[in-house]
Amino acid sequence: MDPENILKKYYSAESRTYNILLNHSRMVTEKALKIARHMKHLRPEVPFIYEAAMLHDIGIFLTMAPEIGCYGKYPYVCHGFLGRELLEREGFPKHALVCERHVGMGLTVKDIKQKKFPVPMRDMVPVTIEEQIICYADKFFSKVSDSIINERPLHSIRMKIAEYGTEKLERFDEWVEKFQI
Repeated sequence: MDPENILKKYYSAESRTYNILLNHSRMVTEKALKIARHMKHLRPEVPFIYEAAMLHDIGIFLTMAPEIGCYGKYPYVCHGFLGRELLEREGFPKHALVCERHVGMGLTVKDIKQKKFPVPMRDMVPVTIEEQIICYADKFFSKVSDSIINERPLHSIRMKIAEYGTEKLERFDEWVEKFQI
């Protein structure tokens, strides 16, 4: 499987959105692979992490996020489950789950009800070590430009996650301790 070829099925390689997505995905992938190599004792599937990290945000083009060139009809919070649908149609159900479960620190049915998110009513929380690694790595990089993306400092990530509740921050802090990167 070549993740970049899959991305090119849905994005024009010359588009600003593709460049932003590709840059972001490469940074997340690099960090996720570094974590995976550091966590050898948990035996993460490194090739899978490479593929899934590159594809985790494939659904963004279906959302309304003009700042990154996306003019779809769905709110941005939907990009995870929309990405899942795309990758399931491509025949990659395991990769599809990474798309769905990486949003925020994972969405629970309680989150979906409280925030009235327009997403399927099911828990979408990282379960496997690979899903957790990719979700964690994703928090270090934003999609704000198509130029060089700098890694966000830990305190900045923690402040942002804290806005979504102590449960989310506690999960993040557990991962900080677990992954130690």
